[in-house]
Amino acid sequence: MIARLFRAAPLTCAFLIVFWTVGALTGAIADASDDLLALTGFGTGSPLWTVLSSALWSMDLLGYAATTVLLLVAGPLAERSFGAARTAAIFLATHVLGSFLGLGLVLIGRDLHFDWLESLVGEVAAGPSIGGVGLVLALTFRMPPLWRRRVRLMMILSVLVLTLWSGWLEDLLRLSGGVAGLLIGVLFLKSGPVQKARSLQETRVLVALLLAASALGPVVSMMSPYPNGPLWWFADVVAVAQPSQEDVDAVCSSDAVELCRTMVVQLSYGRFPALVMSLLPALLLLVLAEGLRRGRRFAWRSALVFNVAFAAFIGSYVVYVAQFPDASLLELSVSFGVPMLAPLAIIVVLLLTRKHFDVRLPRHAVVKFWRFTAISVALLSALYVFGGYLVRDQFTPEPGFGALLADLPTRFLPPGYLDLVPLQFSAEGFVGALLFEYTGVVFWLIVLAGLLMASWRTWPSSCEEAATHARELMQRHGGSSLSYMTTWRGNQYWFTPDGETAIAYRVVATIALTVGDPIGPARVDAVRGFAEFCAQNGWTPCLYSVGAETRAAVESLGWSAVQVAEDTMIELDQLSFTGKKWQDVRTALNKAAKAGITAEWCTYADAPYAITDQIRSISAEWVADKGLPEMGFTLGGLEELAGDGVRCLLAVDGDRTVHGITSWLPVYADGEVVGWTLDFMRRRTHGFRGSMEFLIASAAQQLQAEGARFLSLSGAPLARLDRGERPRALQRVLDFTGQVLEPVYGFRSLFAFKAKFQPTYQPMFMAYPDSAALPRIANAVSRAYLPHLNARQGLRLASKMIIRTRERVATPGRTR
Repeated sequence: MIARLFRAAPLTCAFLIVFWTVGALTGAIADASDDLLALTGFGTGSPLWTVLSSALWSMDLLGYAATTVLLLVAGPLAERSFGAARTAAIFLATHVLGSFLGLGLVLIGRDLHFDWLESLVGEVAAGPSIGGVGLVLALTFRMPPLWRRRVRLMMILSVLVLTLWSGWLEDLLRLSGGVAGLLIGVLFLKSGPVQKARSLQETRVLVALLLAASALGPVVSMMSPYPNGPLWWFADVVAVAQPSQEDVDAVCSSDAVELCRTMVVQLSYGRFPALVMSLLPALLLLVLAEGLRRGRRFAWRSALVFNVAFAAFIGSYVVYVAQFPDASLLELSVSFGVPMLAPLAIIVVLLLTRKHFDVRLPRHAVVKFWRFTAISVALLSALYVFGGYLVRDQFTPEPGFGALLADLPTRFLPPGYLDLVPLQFSAEGFVGALLFEYTGVVFWLIVLAGLLMASWRTWPSSCEEAATHARELMQRHGGSSLSYMTTWRGNQYWFTPDGETAIAYRVVATIALTVGDPIGPARVDAVRGFAEFCAQNGWTPCLYSVGAETRAAVESLGWSAVQVAEDTMIELDQLSFTGKKWQDVRTALNKAAKAGITAEWCTYADAPYAITDQIRSISAEWVADKGLPEMGFTLGGLEELAGDGVRCLLAVDGDRTVHGITSWLPVYADGEVVGWTLDFMRRRTHGFRGSMEFLIASAAQQLQAEGARFLSLSGAPLARLDRGERPRALQRVLDFTGQVLEPVYGFRSLFAFKAKFQPTYQPMFMAYPDSAALPRIANAVSRAYLPHLNARQGLRLASKMIIRTRERVATPGRTR
């Protein structure tokens, strides 16, 4: 991997080696000394040549780490797009130009007597992140429109937040370096006037990023040990911190008795509850930003109300501060105008994009949320009041029942806001402190979790009429070997406007997983319409287990695809079990005949109880032997045996003992059954050993006689035929996952078993529109296959995977 990185980005790797070597030799990695920064850093009083030397050092270890991550991400992309020479030129130009632009701004602010910029006079800054930010923003001119907008907004908001709230010289120079990168991109890298309208989902993402940035700025100021930005004071509004010991001592030494008591109570909060409660406004904005990204109407309304309230609150501050004559107009405009303009700008953006946030929660979901919230308030309030009364001796002064009841509303306020109400007592004992400090923490975490789940949760609805219509389309148009699985319980249905093409899907963790190919004539139009439908609902579409034809169709739309299984087909027109390659199958048929075992067709719903009871017992034994839950999604279980048209083939001996069972799903074309797909496979542990070979061979013979064209032995997940192609990185990850899961579910062993029947192979793919969603897609697929996996079973599965991984690393040449 390192060798590949050196080949892909030699300039970036060489610079980082020099960067870290120089830092290690001069001791700057741990913490750059003032003497070193004065010699090599760039500032108002520094020699001009330090604009170059400042790129070889950073201010501290965090700066080294962050810069390295930035360059490792941007450098290889830039070298591949521009070449090494042009990448070096852009990096150096943005670093130098950005440094001088930032320095010029500081000098202008000094002449205008702007306190913030005046404080930067005499400061120095060092770090290649100035040119790194410029390189990233210049690189956006060679990115696709989707990523161009996202990267620009994220990078610009990041450096702007650091500048306004942290506010040191290096923060300002990074911002000006980004401006330099945009200028260079406009002048030299702009490819042409190609404009692409923002999609519904992209607009939601951009608005969500804007709201998230308004929340993160005050958090940056609050977490910074020495905030210096013009808006640092605004952190006390959005993320209220505890008072310092010095402030408490100063107030308590005065005559402000009530304020002293309140600040002492504020200071008494533990670190964790104080941190959580102080960050509540910022956390709420982040949760609402996630809701906006999902297109939720409740998040839009809440964000609008929140920002209107902030704008009014900041407006009162502006009116108050404007009464002091020593505040300059420029300082008032930046320090108080910008915080007020920020929520106003967000309000305008929210109003302009109102139609993009139209996903409403169903009434029962809203009622459930408010009921759960009300119950939480009631239980926590009762716990605080009654529990506090029982341990009232752990409060100072000791409160009565009425005092605890009157103090209850303050338990839900952040510590920084407690000066709005008079406080009568504080907690000292363990239980008292627990009730006093954590009542509000638990409540607000419940509320935030509820809002977050409301953003993530999906409530797709589908009626019986839709399922019936989808079944009719499946029977009329047919489809792939998995088309019958679209009728299984748990699937929802989307139809094209003419109702002639359907897509079966299920939503798992905001991923809309389809089951097989679209059913009907207009596959490409169906995929396009389904993607728009998912975007409106805040979902990410993923076509799972589709064939090569659908894969080729969606790739024309810019989607990506990866193989997830291998379908195995047996053509029945000229099938005969002759020749050496069929030896194992003939052996199974002969042994079954000698043992008196016959193959009998039945339907599970109409089979006698003596048979169905054995089937359930065999299945339960099989599941218990694995110690893990039965998989679902595209792998049927007992419930799917009773489906309309499903046929079961049993291996039964003379005593009516069932040795094995297979189920076969019909495959339609033009309203007729033309083939069958193998789904359910179980055999008795101590029964006839060749029961599966016997049943599949018997099904092939009997269905051939009935006129069926083919049998599908269905797809083996995470197993594929080696066609000599070099797999991509994601494909290699899936191959490795299949190897790791082999001891648990035996996908590859199943694939090898099916090879006995000399099938033809057809790859099955997973197609998706956005590579950034791959981690969430992988999670959704896992949850779809294992919806009932509990914690104990998950740990067992993880341990088996770890053991398998260690064995593979220890013996890389080992094969099963």
